[in-house]
Amino acid sequence: MNIFNKVALQGLKKNRTQTLVTIVGVVLSAALITAVATFSVSLQTYMVNGAIMKYGNWHVEFPDVDTSFVQEQADDSRVANIASFENIGYATLKGGQNPDKPYLFIAGFNKEVFSTLPVEILFGRLPENSSEIMVPAHVAANGGVKISVGDTLTLAVGNRKAGNKTLCQHNSYRSGEETLTPTAEKTYTVVGICQRPAFEERSAPGYTLITTADTATPSDSFSAFVALEKPSQIRSYAGSEAESHAYVLNDDVLRFMGLSEDKMFNALLYSIGGILVALIMLGSVFLIYNSFNISLNERTHQFGILMSVGATEKQLRNSVLFEGLCIGAISIPIGILIGIPSIMLVLSLVAENFANVLYSNVPLTLKVSVPSLVTAAVISIITILISAYIPAKKAAGTPVMECIRQTNEVKLESKAVKTSKLEKRLYGLEGTLALKNFKRNKRRYRSIILSLTLSVVLFVSASTFGTYLDQVAGQSAVEMDGDILLYTRDMTESELSQLYDALKTADGVTKSTDQAVLTYTCEVNTSNLTSGFWDSYRESADLDAPSKTVKLSMDVQFIEDGIYKNFIESLGLPTAEYNGQNSKMIIVGKYNGGLDMFTDRSMDFILSAPSGEQTKIIHTTFADTYPLDPPPAERSEVKGYVLMVVAPHQMKSQFDALDAPAKMGLTFWSDNPAQSTVKMQAMIEGTGITSSYTLYNVHAMLEQNRNILFIVNLFTVVFIIMISLIAVANVFNTISTNIKLRRRELAMLRSVGMSDRDFNKMMRFECALYGARTMLWGLPLSGILSWLIYQGMVIGGGDLDFIFPWGSIGISMLGVFLVVFITTLYAIHKLKRENIIDALRDDMA
Repeated sequence: MNIFNKVALQGLKKNRTQTLVTIVGVVLSAALITAVATFSVSLQTYMVNGAIMKYGNWHVEFPDVDTSFVQEQADDSRVANIASFENIGYATLKGGQNPDKPYLFIAGFNKEVFSTLPVEILFGRLPENSSEIMVPAHVAANGGVKISVGDTLTLAVGNRKAGNKTLCQHNSYRSGEETLTPTAEKTYTVVGICQRPAFEERSAPGYTLITTADTATPSDSFSAFVALEKPSQIRSYAGSEAESHAYVLNDDVLRFMGLSEDKMFNALLYSIGGILVALIMLGSVFLIYNSFNISLNERTHQFGILMSVGATEKQLRNSVLFEGLCIGAISIPIGILIGIPSIMLVLSLVAENFANVLYSNVPLTLKVSVPSLVTAAVISIITILISAYIPAKKAAGTPVMECIRQTNEVKLESKAVKTSKLEKRLYGLEGTLALKNFKRNKRRYRSIILSLTLSVVLFVSASTFGTYLDQVAGQSAVEMDGDILLYTRDMTESELSQLYDALKTADGVTKSTDQAVLTYTCEVNTSNLTSGFWDSYRESADLDAPSKTVKLSMDVQFIEDGIYKNFIESLGLPTAEYNGQNSKMIIVGKYNGGLDMFTDRSMDFILSAPSGEQTKIIHTTFADTYPLDPPPAERSEVKGYVLMVVAPHQMKSQFDALDAPAKMGLTFWSDNPAQSTVKMQAMIEGTGITSSYTLYNVHAMLEQNRNILFIVNLFTVVFIIMISLIAVANVFNTISTNIKLRRRELAMLRSVGMSDRDFNKMMRFECALYGARTMLWGLPLSGILSWLIYQGMVIGGGDLDFIFPWGSIGISMLGVFLVVFITTLYAIHKLKRENIIDALRDDMA
């Protein structure tokens, strides 16, 4: 070890407190970087495993190959696993309503394929022999042909041809160009209904039916699914086979490996981790840079002497870098050892929430990757070297005489530290001394102010982001009626009634109801509208000319008679007036989050059918709410207001003559919504209903929102705590070392008679200056950044109210003064324990 490195080690041992604080800062930085890297790897592994469970454990599919190709790939050293099923052939789907998907495609599976390609059974069971078959549910939902378990299918199976070319599932339907040539007639018994197979492309011309491979008459065409030993080789591997065979990449799995062609997703995948690491490095560089900068200011005299006896800039710079590496050698392993258990604890807290949000059958566990740990260590080392190199280069480039005389730090004229008579009168002697020192050492104080400002901005910004997330969650977590909802426009009332009778028997269902919502138009006198609504509506509808009447869309919701009766009684209205022919009806008219649309509390409306030929007069009384949530509006139906009449089912016949478009819905309450939803889905698919519908597990959707909010809040809090700790360590290191460098100055003041009371007053004034300057910069920056966060979330689609972060600003102000005061108190306490004569003799400060 050379003399310069020995001097560096002696400096670290001499300044133990400063060295310890620097080590703590680097430990926090390394721990946070390790936690981010380990979490990223763990989350990526979780997403990949979840995608494999959903889409299959394969990387590339070859949809039309022969036996020799399958064997050749099985022998390829790059291939980890290969599974293949027989392409038995195509049959015409009789009565199919999708012109782009006119066929049934029969696939012959074996046991290995069933374990590689996931098949989600909705109803029935898997086929056990070559005479049994499983039908996907989208044959009914997309193709419009109902096939049920127990049905017998007799199919003329053959091959698709376009000229001399045989077409496969990867080739979309070519109307007028291709022909289907039957080669055999096959009969199957339907034993199960499944979800659309994940490996079936959206553009495939045939609905994939699954049977088992017939060993008696093997096919000469196969679909092969290949998983590679090294997924990163997928492009070169697929490219080498592309000349002779078509292929399809499993982008749903490759996407989470960062290997898909989805550039936007890849950018998002890597940029989030990059931004987090950049923020950590930013805070860490401030801490370590200030530490080395102040340390070098303290050793300026020493550097001057070394340079005067022949030390080169390179030797001095390397000495400081060696000092940084010594700190890193101690801190980085400790940081890694702290970071791994910390993120393991966080993962254990959020694992259940991730299961509710994403994949319930895939556990989120800690995944420790050696490359990620090496990356974390390298980033930490780079952070240290950058932080040490900047002040080292500056110190090594300072002229020798300036270093020896220590005239490089303070270069001011008397007018630069001049204070006015008013300031002297207001602040007194102690305040004036503090103010002059603040002006004289602006370079040192700038680093303190910058550190404090950074911590304030980070804290306020994170709190603001959390506030807006709470707003979004509050809007999405609206109390909704029921746990499971089903809505449809296409079913007839008789179809929906039969389905309703079946779904009520699903496991776990405790209560249920149905409703129908019909949409009409009504003409309203603008004098009956509130000025707020009329101005808002006129602006949104772009109505420039004044108008006496306006046409509005009105919904009429028909609910069960019993629920309607209870609703009338809860409003305190006489039941007799709201039942029977031409009776009064309840109406809700609200806009902009609950403001009234109309000036009166009761009105008559004339409803018109869409054709405008038939009308009906209704007598209404306004209410502030409705008893049952209506079906959610589609994007094209959003109008900015709610105008809805509530009526009992018994009155629906009075409106049938208007022939208005209807949306029907079923609402269910369940002890186990997830289980009930699965059972209902299986029932619907089992009936082979061809009408479009939407089934919502509302309970799961609300729970998912709560879980997402919990996950985001937890990681935000943990991240801010770690960054704040780095900032606090930075401030503590900077202030305490700065006061230590002023030992001789402070000792001189005490030696000429300054009392402890006056001395403490001067230091409290300095603390106030730190806090005031921090607030001067930190608060405007925090306010601006809070507004930018608000604008970003509004642009992203959030309907939010801007809230100035007074609370977080107040907390940050209190925190700044508290940290500065405690740090200063600690440093002064240590100085007062020293002998004044020893401090005055110190020529190294």
